[in-house]
Amino acid sequence: MPAKRSALAPLYGNCLFRSDERVAAHDYVARELIDHALRWKRGRPDVAMYKGQANRLQVYLLQYGAEVEVTPQPFDDFTLVHTSLVGAAEIESDGKRIELAEGRTAVLAPRQRLLLRWYPGTEQLIVKVPHALMRDVLASDEDQPLGLAPGFMLARAHGAQWSLLLQSLLNMTTMSGGPGDAGLSQAWLDHFERNLALFLLSHQPDALSAGAPAAGGEGRMGPVGDEGAAPLRDAGDGRMAALMEYMEARLCAPITLEDLARAAGTSVRTLNQLCHRHHGVTPMDLLRNLRLDAVHARLRLQADLSITETALAFGFGHPGRFAQYYQERFNELPRETQARVRA
Repeated sequence: MPAKRSALAPLYGNCLFRSDERVAAHDYVARELIDHALRWKRGRPDVAMYKGQANRLQVYLLQYGAEVEVTPQPFDDFTLVHTSLVGAAEIESDGKRIELAEGRTAVLAPRQRLLLRWYPGTEQLIVKVPHALMRDVLASDEDQPLGLAPGFMLARAHGAQWSLLLQSLLNMTTMSGGPGDAGLSQAWLDHFERNLALFLLSHQPDALSAGAPAAGGEGRMGPVGDEGAAPLRDAGDGRMAALMEYMEARLCAPITLEDLARAAGTSVRTLNQLCHRHHGVTPMDLLRNLRLDAVHARLRLQADLSITETALAFGFGHPGRFAQYYQERFNELPRETQARVRA
C-alpha cells in the first residue's frame, strides 16, 4: 500500500471535522478543497477529514463512509493526487476513465469536468499541489499553460517511489506547529516540495514525448511484429507494465488478444511468452483474473449489489461460466462473498 498506516498516524492528530450530517460534510470539504456537487447514495454517512500542511503542499485524509458521487468544479490553480488507502473509486476526468483500485494513485488536473464515485468505506489520501509550485520547477511564466494531462493513473512501477515521497511528506507536515519547526529549514522544505512536484511532472503520460524522442519515434514500444520487438531480457518488465496499465484502464471494455499485443508493443507470440514468464498464464487469462479481482473487490465493498449486473459490467456475459471462474479463483461463490460481508 502506498502509505503505511503507521506513517498516517500523525495525521489523525489534526482532525478538521467528523460528522454524519450531509450538509455539514459538504461544506467542510468544499472549504478545504473546491466547491462541488455531492450526491449521497448507499450507506450511512460517516465523514472524517484530517489535514497536514507543509510549506506549499497540503495533504488530506478523507472518508465519506457512504457511497458518494462527487462533481467538483474544474481545477484552475492546483492538481490533486488521490491515493486510495481503503476501498476504490471510479473517476472520469475530461472524458478519461480511471478505475482507482485500493493501493493505487491517480493524478487529476481536469480543465472541463471531473466526476468521482467513491464506494462505501473508501478512504483516500489527497495531496493538493499548487500549479505555482509546478511553474517554479519548470521555470515557466504564470500565463504559460502547464500542459498537464487531465487525469492518469500512476504506473505500478513508480508506486514505491511515490510511497516514499508520501511518507516523507507526512513526516514533514506533522512536525509540531508548522513548517520549519523541529529543525526543518524553509529551504529544505522548498527543496523537497519541488522534488515532489518534479516527480509528478516527470511521470505525466506524455512526459517522454515532450523531451527528446525515444528510439523508434512514435512507436517507441516497438511494432507489433517480431522484427522490431526488443529481446525479452531487455524490455520484458517495461512491456508487462504497459500491458497491466492498459488492461486496468479498460476492465469494462471489450479487448482482443491483438489489442493486448499492441498495448505491450510486441507480437502475440512474444506476449504469450512474457505473460507465462511473469504470471504463469496466458494474456487473456491474466485479463480475466484482473476482472475477477475487480468484481470480488466490488462485492466486498457493496454487499447488496446485483451479482449478475456486476459481472456484466466487467465483461462476463455468461453467468454460469463467470461463477465457475470466480469459485476457482477465490474458493467461494460470489453470493458467499456477499454473505461473509453481511455477517
